[in-house]
Amino acid sequence: MKVLYFAWLRQRTGTAQEDVALPAGVTTVTELVEHLRGQGPHYVRAFQEMKAVRVAVNQQYVPFDHPLDDRDEVAFFPPVTGG
Repeated sequence: MKVLYFAWLRQRTGTAQEDVALPAGVTTVTELVEHLRGQGPHYVRAFQEMKAVRVAVNQQYVPFDHPLDDRDEVAFFPPVTGG
């Protein structure tokens, strides 16, 4: 699956996007975040404040309990504000 990071999530992870093989047992966005946290301290830092993280799967806003598939595109970003 393709995982995208925007704004300070991109800065903290050190990458704008990556291809991630969906590990066995990872079926939701929450489980994906836990898997990513296991990839190193920069991911732990990126996902430290989950109240400040939003997620979209296949360009649709979803809750963190949303199910995942290997073909999905998952994007993590801070809340969007307008002006």
